[in-house]
Amino acid sequence: MTVLAVFRSRTQTMDFIFRLQRCGVNVQAVNTPKEARVGCGLSAKFSYFALPQAQAVLRGGRYSAFVGFLRAEDRCGRTVFTVL
Repeated sequence: MTVLAVFRSRTQTMDFIFRLQRCGVNVQAVNTPKEARVGCGLSAKFSYFALPQAQAVLRGGRYSAFVGFLRAEDRCGRTVFTVL
């Protein structure tokens, strides 16, 4: 299961990704899904198990453009997104 961190700012998305990588988290930039109905078009994708590290990075930074987390699950070959 994966999680997307959705932001309204590409700069903040990339900073968040950089900081997660420095914590040893395998994270990548991905297109924000249209289901999010918000954002800059770029989100951070990482494992659900890295959520505590992601939350710690958010608390330690100034991410005014952070919108929220989406959980991505594969259901019968289709990706379904839910808000965490």
